[in-house]
Amino acid sequence: MPEFEPVLTARWADPAAATMDGYLAGGGYRGLAKALDMSPAEVIEVVKTSGLRGRGGAGFPTGTKWSFIPQNTGKPVYVVANFDESEPGTFNNRELMERDPHQFLEGLIICSYAVNCRTAFVYCRGEFVWPGTVLERAVAEAYERGYLGAKVAGSDYALDVVVHRGAGAYICGEETALLESLEGYRGQPRLRPPFPAVEGLYRSPTVINNVETLSCVPHILDRGPAWFASIGTEKSSGPGVFSISGKVERPGNYEAPMGTTARDLIAMAGGVTDGKALKAFTPGGSSTPFLTAQHLDTPMDFDSVAAAGSLLGTKAVIVLDERDCVVDAVLRFTQFYAHESCGKCTPCREGTWWMTRVLGRMARGQGTMQDIDLMRDVGQNMLFKAFCALADGAVSPIDSSIKYFRDEYEEHVRLGRCPFVEPGEETAAAAVAAPPAHELALGEVLG
Repeated sequence: MPEFEPVLTARWADPAAATMDGYLAGGGYRGLAKALDMSPAEVIEVVKTSGLRGRGGAGFPTGTKWSFIPQNTGKPVYVVANFDESEPGTFNNRELMERDPHQFLEGLIICSYAVNCRTAFVYCRGEFVWPGTVLERAVAEAYERGYLGAKVAGSDYALDVVVHRGAGAYICGEETALLESLEGYRGQPRLRPPFPAVEGLYRSPTVINNVETLSCVPHILDRGPAWFASIGTEKSSGPGVFSISGKVERPGNYEAPMGTTARDLIAMAGGVTDGKALKAFTPGGSSTPFLTAQHLDTPMDFDSVAAAGSLLGTKAVIVLDERDCVVDAVLRFTQFYAHESCGKCTPCREGTWWMTRVLGRMARGQGTMQDIDLMRDVGQNMLFKAFCALADGAVSPIDSSIKYFRDEYEEHVRLGRCPFVEPGEETAAAAVAAPPAHELALGEVLG
């Protein structure tokens, strides 16, 4: 692939970059200085021109989202940073925060200035003990040096930042469930409309962006929107940090221009483990439909991945090789979604639970050919029928795996076991999915 100068990860090799002094030495807070010399409307226009799209999954144009915030409503405006990174296979936000927290914080301050926010919140995933500590230290440094507080960087603009630690619920990565949790309620999604831009935190206008999105903003203000737009593709501009895991030689986070092919990204991670053939991969975490070896030359940008039949999501590439059982992988994903469903919506609550039962017996070799179509039918009764996208995400790996690997499901039925384990053995996921003894006994009674 062509030479690429890292942007978001440029300072990762320097441990001092996580401190205020190290960040300033590398040119930190120059973007904020330039933003404060502009009007809020001008800052929004710069971000619009850059073509930056949200890196949290939906890919909505960031500047446009900021411009939706109504002013003079009599209510305060809030900015909420989503640092509840919980999608399986995704760990780019965590490392961005651990290694370069002021890059994110500068972006948060610029965003807050652009929408006239005076109090911003960072919702930090409960399990992120160390990243949350790094963030809190960076916030304290910013107050001490005058980049937060009554006179941000010596200007007349005032901003306070509150770090709120969640309790480890995947559902709180969904923006309205996050807002509910932030307000002290149970983390469950809200019905929309109204959307957060109109009625968000405390029923006030609210901007919600994730860590990577906000980390791009200082570079756009410092180096200009045309520079940013020159990276990546026409409709997916800028760099992206891709989390690559699974059966690759060097799992980790890799920065590349948006639109870099899946083949090149996997090569950056050392290729498939032991030189084996790739079977499947997720382009955006476990909630995005599988793609296969025939899709390796797909540019990893929002539109190209959608055209290939999947979603870019969080840019989390989970690689399966020829030795992996797709049924087992899908069962593991589905167990996660069944566990993390908040239970508010019946299709999601019941559908994910029943899917683990059907997939579990399939993985143990106790399924039938009819079960394959049954799973697709259950999926259709879940898809787009819940308050949030958790149910849709749970259906994605099931539907796509049947689409590309139906023969593997059928092989489980024909052999009466998983073809990837020795006779008499079963995978760990299948063992967990085995129904309790009383359910087995009831099944025998009912015939």
